[in-house]
Amino acid sequence: MPGAAKLKRELSVGEVARRAGVAVSTLHFYEAKGLITGYRTAGNQRRYPREILRRIAIIRVAQRAGISLADIHAALGTVPEGRTPTQADWRRLSTHWKDTLQQRIDSLTQLRDQLETCIGCGCLSMADCPLRNPQDRLGTDATGAVLLRPADRT
Repeated sequence: MPGAAKLKRELSVGEVARRAGVAVSTLHFYEAKGLITGYRTAGNQRRYPREILRRIAIIRVAQRAGISLADIHAALGTVPEGRTPTQADWRRLSTHWKDTLQQRIDSLTQLRDQLETCIGCGCLSMADCPLRNPQDRLGTDATGAVLLRPADRT
């Protein structure tokens, strides 16, 4: 069959979900957030271009790395719609995300290291708590039970 060798260019929502390893509801969610785009046939059936599979793979990897949907959306906005993201696209996106992850790792490492002294202090030294009261900010900004104000909660 000459036509059988030609790749099918559009996929149903069920096919995309199965091949991408996600629930159909996830595809609907991604579409509602503007991360992917599909279209409806004359028979009102949802269809996606094959290129959507690579975009979904990028979304899933980014989500697993803790990248926000807003950041994923902005990054995918730099890849032309209807074009399969390339290795160069991935390199560009992942380099930016790698920097973001490194900042998060550094912040968490600092938090972990500060927790060791915090546990020893038992929160008895509010003037010298690097986690809850860095540089005795609370002592210079206000007096009294300032920790109970919602603006000070993190």
